[in-house]
Amino acid sequence: MNERPKILVVYYTQTGQLKRIIDHVLAPLEGKADFTFEELVPVTPFPFPWGRQQFYDTMPETVQSTPRGIEPLKVDVNAHFDLVILAYQPWFLSPSQPTAAFLQSEAAKQLLKGKKVITLLGSRNMWLNAQEKVKNYLHQAGSTLVGNIVLVDKSPNLISVITILRWAFKGKKEATRFLPQAGVQENEILTSGRFAGPIAAALQHGKWDTLHSELLALDAVELLPNLVVLENKGIRAFRFWAKFISAKGGPGAASRQGRVTMYRVLLLAGIFVLTPVSLVTSLIQLNLKKARLRREVDYYKGISLR
Repeated sequence: MNERPKILVVYYTQTGQLKRIIDHVLAPLEGKADFTFEELVPVTPFPFPWGRQQFYDTMPETVQSTPRGIEPLKVDVNAHFDLVILAYQPWFLSPSQPTAAFLQSEAAKQLLKGKKVITLLGSRNMWLNAQEKVKNYLHQAGSTLVGNIVLVDKSPNLISVITILRWAFKGKKEATRFLPQAGVQENEILTSGRFAGPIAAALQHGKWDTLHSELLALDAVELLPNLVVLENKGIRAFRFWAKFISAKGGPGAASRQGRVTMYRVLLLAGIFVLTPVSLVTSLIQLNLKKARLRREVDYYKGISLR
């Protein structure tokens, strides 16, 4: 009798949303595979709800990939796993600090070497740069990315900004008279078990080459062209501000708080200005540079690395 496949799930969550996504994606595999869950734990926990200033002060180190440390992993890094699922969320268009700390660690390099990996994201709506960084980390560790599943908040961009900030700073996720519920829509989470079928087939037959295309056929990754344009503008601004703020000191330093406040004010103003501008820009590009933008969309929906 064949042994059941072994799946390692590595994740970090503040609100519990990502763990719910994991549980629903994997629910159809219960009894068909053995699971090991490794929750990443920061040495100094990040708060939730966030303090407003602390939230924005976290940006520079997140964007510059200099995260605060995490506790040692509980899992045996030499253990055999048929599949690793890396579940994470983007912070400031980059992998969350606990995720980056894990991927930079020697333990992760040992654990991931030679492994098949599926990335599973729970995100507002912009995740492209974060996934590019993760793909590079996985490549450096000698693992193979075989699939990507992205669950996002499908509310209009400006609405999702308002609801996510309300959730982050006040801990209030529920819908109001004027605003929808924050985060990934409930139906998206409840129906995410559909991805288990192709994963189970790949585990059973060892046929990984077609897994991601099968996941895409189930809408594992949906991407609007205007978000490609908006994120490309956003990450350039974040890199500038990360350098500008960190030049005045490390996380929490009083000497940099003036710059953090300046960034906070300009960021929110920029979002409300750039969102309609990027929509118009993407429409222009779709007409003038249609093939190029569609190639960009196709690339980001895939799992290859430039």
